Amino acid sequence: MPQKAAISANQTYRIMSTILFNHVIFGPVHSRRLGLSLGVNLLPLNNKLCNFDCIYCECGWGHKAVSPRFNTRQEVQYHLRAKLQEMAADGKLPDVITFAGNGEPTMHPQFEEIIADTLATRDELSPKSKVSVLSNATMIDRDSVCRALCRVDNNILKLDSAIDRTMRIINQPRGNRTVAETVELMKRFNGQLIIQTMFLRGRFNGQSIDNTTPEEVSAWLDLVRQITPKQVMIYTIDRETPAHELVKIPVSELSRIGEQVRALGIPCSVSGATEHPSTPDSIPNPEE
Repeated sequence: MPQKAAISANQTYRIMSTILFNHVIFGPVHSRRLGLSLGVNLLPLNNKLCNFDCIYCECGWGHKAVSPRFNTRQEVQYHLRAKLQEMAADGKLPDVITFAGNGEPTMHPQFEEIIADTLATRDELSPKSKVSVLSNATMIDRDSVCRALCRVDNNILKLDSAIDRTMRIINQPRGNRTVAETVELMKRFNGQLIIQTMFLRGRFNGQSIDNTTPEEVSAWLDLVRQITPKQVMIYTIDRETPAHELVKIPVSELSRIGEQVRALGIPCSVSGATEHPSTPDSIPNPEE
């Protein structure tokens, strides 16, 4: 049986203005979109592991030389059971169990098995909780990942732009897959997914970025229409980012985009920036 970590589940490493979670299970935190969320981190505890390097990622920049050390299937289930039992004793179970953390959860080689374990643990200890996965959609060409995502309550996939140039600036992907190729893979879920989009503007490496222009929004709406997700979540920056010349989008502007999504007959939630950014004593939330 894995040994209990001596570090608090809510303790974090800070790298410049960004945050890493150094525990397998973190929170619970209050997500703007999901409610009281208990986080699951399958990735290394002291560095980021992701095949995107998004310029807004609260985990900071990735380090290509880092050797991956995924948290094991056994560690994940041990700590998840322990935390759910603790929360049950306190009379406050989570609304959702969310796979997020220090990078891309679907990169884990036993992702499908971990999802199966989590669903069984949820059914036993917290049957009213939903299970969510926040993913950048880079691994959905793998059958095992698709099977797992089809089983969870909230299969939340990133789509930050319909235009390849913008996507490559914002997401800094390690691979060469185009937005069109990703969308074709998303269609395989037959609507059983949630699209999540970060809207922002600013500059990065001397290049202007703005995925809220009429051209950008029109192209993005066309892809949303093609994918037919069960829901869309749009949001903007809510804390400091590794790229420092980015600007958060006003809620009023996000709301106008949300209205256009709803006009397609698709539910859309809008999350704006809070007035009070995270402080060193606050609990960070990767779902923000």
